[in-house]
Amino acid sequence: MLIIGNGKVITRDSNLPYIEHGAVAIEGTKIARVGTEKELKEAYPDAEYIDAKKGLIMPAFINTHEHIYSAMARGFSIKGYNPKGFMDILDGQWWTIDRHLTLEQTKYSAIDTMISCIRNGVTTIFDHHASFGYIKDSLFTIADAAKELGVRSCLCYEVSDRDGMDKAREAVMENAEFIRYALKDDSDMLAGMMGMHAQFTISDETMELAAANKPDEVGYHIHVAEGIEDLHDCLKKYGKRIVDRLMDWNILGEKTLLGHCIYINSHEMDLVKDTNTMVVHNPESNMGNACGCPPTMELVHRGILAGLGTDGYTHDMTESYKVANVLHKHHLCDANAAWGEVPKMLFENNAAIANRYFKAPLGVLKEGAAADVIVVDYNPPTHLDENNINGHILFGMTGRDVVTTVGNGKVLMKDREVKVIDVEEVMAKCRESSAKLWKSING
Repeated sequence: MLIIGNGKVITRDSNLPYIEHGAVAIEGTKIARVGTEKELKEAYPDAEYIDAKKGLIMPAFINTHEHIYSAMARGFSIKGYNPKGFMDILDGQWWTIDRHLTLEQTKYSAIDTMISCIRNGVTTIFDHHASFGYIKDSLFTIADAAKELGVRSCLCYEVSDRDGMDKAREAVMENAEFIRYALKDDSDMLAGMMGMHAQFTISDETMELAAANKPDEVGYHIHVAEGIEDLHDCLKKYGKRIVDRLMDWNILGEKTLLGHCIYINSHEMDLVKDTNTMVVHNPESNMGNACGCPPTMELVHRGILAGLGTDGYTHDMTESYKVANVLHKHHLCDANAAWGEVPKMLFENNAAIANRYFKAPLGVLKEGAAADVIVVDYNPPTHLDENNINGHILFGMTGRDVVTTVGNGKVLMKDREVKVIDVEEVMAKCRESSAKLWKSING
């Protein structure tokens, strides 16, 4: 038994949303009870105790679109790289990096990403991986890191024709093998999807190959209309819009996750809604790549299950919350936009997306839910309760205010010390590995 107490408990459970002097009791991988500190200490007198020191006790964060393969890009300048648009960014930076990644570099990219996730209170990720130099076993390599660090992970490999059909086939098979492996895993900590880059790099032949090798239990994870070029390509080659092409290939559905969806129209939104397909918004990435602002507020208003991700830009979900809040206000010239929609995406929809792949209830502190709990060093000078907590998170908190992270009942970080791996030792190896990657690209 483990009790996390002496804090203000934000449960995200409408039946008991807030406990002023609260605590959470954990047994094994699940939450046993949520209540007052006094009640839980009396009920479990012999439990291990973590003192929240009057901070916030909250459900851990979920990131529904990550890119582990981008971890070693920080501070890196590629010779001759001078992008004039989104396609130049893809080919000149990201595809260049992923073509050079070895399995070792994928391993340390995963470890670095997951350490950052733990430090920012993120215990569940949906990752979209690419390493076209070393495709085989790349997802299994990431899964090994996820098991070691205790981060719940739904993984896929980015199928694409961009480096030829042999690579596309290898990518499909990596997905298929990993999906079958994850379906047999009974830990409720691993899941797999059929990953796809974007329709403009995927031929009909590859679409057919992916469909033939995808187990029925899972869906697809694909970038959709991230750049206007994607839409133009689909119209020119196939005479239809992107979501129509995906519909025709039976890609849409409740287990499929569409990234970005910037250049989609009302008809396409109807298809996404009618098929109960999921969408994930990545505000920093869209702004940083100058791709445009998606109609995310309209997606939410239509009842589409739209979540919030980072696209590897950051591992701090509060940062994405802040950026999405101001992006849509600015884009719509409406100071009232995004107040309710973005926290709904982050705190409700991300959990709903994750629970299409994982069994235990996520994103909530209640009996029987997954024991994914964080403690945040935040004790404001103003009143805080369930009615204004989102405003406190938006304007008063960052991911690095997280001091303790518990994932699936395991203490991953306590008092800002990561417990599941020797950070100093492994970061030295990350730096060695990244130096090799940089040299392999720039010579």
